[in-house]
Amino acid sequence: MKICFYAPFKPLDHPNPSGDLIIGRGLYDFLAKQDHCMKVASALRCRWIYAKPWNWFSVFREQRRCEKQADEFLPDLWLTYHTYYKAPDILGPYVSRRKKIPYVIFQGIYSTKRRRDIRTGPGFLLNRLALARAEHIFSNRKEDELNLRRIIPSDRVSYVPPGIFPKDFPFDPNARIKLRRLWNVGDAPVVVSAAMFRPDVKTEGLSWVIRACGKLFAEGTNLFLAVAGDGKQKPFLKNLAEKYLPGRVIFTGKIQRDRMYRFYSAGDLFVFPGIRESLGMVFLEAQSCGLPVVAFDNGGIAEVVRHGETGLLTPLLAEKPFIHAIHTFLSHPRLLKTMGRRAVEYVRENHNLDKNYLKVDQILRKIGQFKT
Repeated sequence: MKICFYAPFKPLDHPNPSGDLIIGRGLYDFLAKQDHCMKVASALRCRWIYAKPWNWFSVFREQRRCEKQADEFLPDLWLTYHTYYKAPDILGPYVSRRKKIPYVIFQGIYSTKRRRDIRTGPGFLLNRLALARAEHIFSNRKEDELNLRRIIPSDRVSYVPPGIFPKDFPFDPNARIKLRRLWNVGDAPVVVSAAMFRPDVKTEGLSWVIRACGKLFAEGTNLFLAVAGDGKQKPFLKNLAEKYLPGRVIFTGKIQRDRMYRFYSAGDLFVFPGIRESLGMVFLEAQSCGLPVVAFDNGGIAEVVRHGETGLLTPLLAEKPFIHAIHTFLSHPRLLKTMGRRAVEYVRENHNLDKNYLKVDQILRKIGQFKT
């Protein structure tokens, strides 16, 4: 089947890594491996584009270009990944209607509170038009699925559990030995964390980890902390580490995603609060490598970490429960190993995209088969 693929929020070749980009690329690659002929329809980024009148001419021009491309490619289906009020799909609904191509959305998001704000109202309306136009919408968050069902018939909405490709995140015993030797941590427990060092909730989350580990160490808990990532807030985080956990924090720098399994394998526990985290791919990656998780119980984290079985989720912004959860793991090595094993099984059974995306493939084939 020939599929036009479009990501209005962030094109697949965008240089800045993010969870959204990982999901988009993973979906595209999976469908390509199912023998679909995939074609990126456009690289037009629609983030806040409706608030930038000087770019509107580019939109009209891109719509016309996509029409001509469709005449040459003759797609069976148009698939848009991630449309919401900040980056509504303004190409897919237009081109699919003009060329009578089935229009499908993966990760469509609907939120009524955005219509009341003059800044987001236009995006809300454009996004709602795209959602209404879709023949089918896939959601990888239960909250989003429920919201979509308020305006879309139930038979046109499907929930697909978020996930990873587990084969990309195996436990590597050799990497564990090499990295722990490089870090000079001996047999001490190593807490690992990972995020971009951006001046937002990512840095705020890492700050929570550093302070929590620092307080535990000050109280006598033997541990090291390894942090993967880089960005503008690195000086701030290094100063914070020197204050709370001097000589015990390893900043590894940015690690390519296809090498992150080595980093996780060297640790014993993954800790990151995930403040307002929609999903959090790192939680799945770490669990796939055998690490239990400590995080805040907020956003979509409870959809990817099973509290009490593969990790411990604590109340949002509650310091004492967060620190206590970390201490619980570090003071009970057997619990670490038991939950680590469960985490591996949990990801492979519930969040394995090699299995979960088969549902997407089946529905797309059915829709494409009855192309008008």
